[in-house]
Amino acid sequence: MSLPDDVRPYRKTDVFTQETVPAGLLRAHTTKEGAWALIHVLEGRLAYSVKDPRRVASRVVLTPDGPPGVVEPTILHDVEPLGAVRFFVEFHRRPEGR
Repeated sequence: MSLPDDVRPYRKTDVFTQETVPAGLLRAHTTKEGAWALIHVLEGRLAYSVKDPRRVASRVVLTPDGPPGVVEPTILHDVEPLGAVRFFVEFHRRPEGR
């Protein structure tokens, strides 16, 4: 899975750790319509699970050495720190008028 070629970054979160990750990210949630996201792991390991009935359920472990996790718009997902971790989320969307 990769981002569409025509989306551009518009916001990123602070860096989260296993202690500071917002509770909302730990339970199933979605991005808004038209908002894609990349989950970048800087240190450690983070499980990223897709739980949406419109997709095949999946769970991948994200690490600094691998590609970021790709979050599709409106697709139900969650994350789970697997020990000490540092990560951030970068949001993308199509430019206005597209």
